[in-house]
Amino acid sequence: MRIGSLAHSAGVTTKTVRFYEQAGLLPEPPRTPSGYRDYPPESADRLMFIRGAQVAGLTLAEIRHVLAVRDSGQAPSGPDADLVAGLLRQVESRLAELAHARDTLRALAAPPPGGPARSGDASRSDAPGDRPDRPAPTGA
Repeated sequence: MRIGSLAHSAGVTTKTVRFYEQAGLLPEPPRTPSGYRDYPPESADRLMFIRGAQVAGLTLAEIRHVLAVRDSGQAPSGPDADLVAGLLRQVESRLAELAHARDTLRALAAPPPGGPARSGDASRSDAPGDRPDRPAPTGA
């Protein structure tokens, strides 16, 4: 898979892919005879993990360490297991914070009980024909 396709499938830019490669988070892929990077399909999952881990607050060094543990094919033990467990607690804490923020925003976005929909409510439509005062156009 070429770098542009990989970047698109992972939701990042090609510059980000190159950065992660240089930072040791993404293995350097083989190259095609014409010199293009040829990433294996699993690289997209790896990129999505890296981005998600960053959003959860992990540092690049922590992510690099976790990936090295995963790439070893062995179950983490000793200090590696402690690190993974600590990072998992950190991610779960962040998820709880985000869930609370989501619930607060949902409550703000909900129409008041028995009241009219708010102006930004997705259930309200201003499309022609959807309201009695705005009939749908006729003819072509």
